[in-house]
Amino acid sequence: MPDSTSQHPALDKPDATTAQNPRHSPATSSGSSELANLKIKLHQNLRQFQDFPKKGVLFEDILPLFADPDLHQSLIHALEIAVLQTYGEDQKPELVVGLDARGFLFGPSLALKLGAGFVPVRKQGKLPGPTETAAFEKEYGEDFFQIQSDAVKPGQKVIVVDDIIATGGSAAAAGSLVNKLGGTLLGYLFILELDFLKGREKLKAPIYTLLSSQEHNSKTS
Repeated sequence: MPDSTSQHPALDKPDATTAQNPRHSPATSSGSSELANLKIKLHQNLRQFQDFPKKGVLFEDILPLFADPDLHQSLIHALEIAVLQTYGEDQKPELVVGLDARGFLFGPSLALKLGAGFVPVRKQGKLPGPTETAAFEKEYGEDFFQIQSDAVKPGQKVIVVDDIIATGGSAAAAGSLVNKLGGTLLGYLFILELDFLKGREKLKAPIYTLLSSQEHNSKTS
């Protein structure tokens, strides 16, 4: 997963939930309305922790969305609607690639909803058999992601999912692995975006973020 704790910026950031692919037909009004209501419900149940894990950092906590079964179901349904609105029934993904580790929280459930397979991208040394490797930069040095060499078939339509896009390095590495195996990278899907870190600038495919950061709703004295 990308680093979900970052220096808190100025308030009043724009909403980052609208990066849909314009090539596909718009969703029905009923589907759009349902998705909008689900976003409000989910957004209200996020939590923030100031000065965690260190002073000056605002931590965005998505775990309440998984602790309650109704919220969990709402999250998966919202992501399903978002994918179908973005890509359409005829171009929906055949594989969901989830990033280690929080992409594993919802990636398999979303894949089942979409009738797709699920493939994990893991830290180096965690997967058996032949693998492909991609490097990415972290705050304190370089790290590596791996995917099993036979996990993606040439031409398969793929989306990459994770909880939060921060600096974008880990998601970019996962996308490069999909491309290396010959998959068709449709885009990236995230629950939250820390848009002030400009991580989307590193990604070479369309991006959809379900919820924006809560920073513009969380002014503190």
